[in-house]
Amino acid sequence: MNYGVCNLSIVPLRLEDSDRSELVSQVLYGDLFEVLEISKKWCKIRLSDDKYEGWIDAKQYKSISIIEFEKLIQLPPIRSTHLLDVVTTTTSSLLPISLGSNVAISEFLNHTFEGETNQKKLNKTSLIEFAQMYLNSPYLWGGKTPFGIDCSGFTQMVYKLCGYSLLRDASQQVTQGEVLSFIAESEAGDLAFFDNEEGEIIHVGILLDHHHIIHAHGKVRIDRMDQSGIFNVENQKHTHKLRVIKRMV
Repeated sequence: MNYGVCNLSIVPLRLEDSDRSELVSQVLYGDLFEVLEISKKWCKIRLSDDKYEGWIDAKQYKSISIIEFEKLIQLPPIRSTHLLDVVTTTTSSLLPISLGSNVAISEFLNHTFEGETNQKKLNKTSLIEFAQMYLNSPYLWGGKTPFGIDCSGFTQMVYKLCGYSLLRDASQQVTQGEVLSFIAESEAGDLAFFDNEEGEIIHVGILLDHHHIIHAHGKVRIDRMDQSGIFNVENQKHTHKLRVIKRMV
């Protein structure tokens, strides 16, 4: 088995080994992974934090040994907490990194990071503060950064910044946490999940106070929330049908 670490700011994770293949997620600076398969210039990987799989360009990561991997995986994550920050490389050049990158591995890469970070489990107030940092980020299928993000990437990254682990997709995240029977039981920071006509979970957002929700739909936005689902305040209509509310923290 081979192993790797992301030493670039953002690397596309694709469904298949092709530049034309669908973007399914992104690998951020500091992410660790197993290399499952190598095909010409592509590598199929499994991310260590959420076990998500996909293909990355073989030029876009640093290969590490199993001994290095096992050492690095034991380091508690340290997350960058600015929308955009930089690390300084061995050649004194600057490498931009996105909000939520794991800078715990900077020293291993001989990089220097001097920005603000978090490595503790934070409360729900902090969840909301980090969620609002993503406001107006454009929707991007498979995205995980303020420059493009999808609904479950948004919830995963917000929770990650506060020290909690969520799976990657909404259909996976709904298997986590505690079910709440009524919307009245919910608190700001709880997750609301939404389904389609076939009953499949297709959307997720973070509840706010006063019957509002912040979610990625076109962009990261705040809309009203009721027993039926999300009510878009601009279009004056419901856009997502509520399935369940879950408490993760």
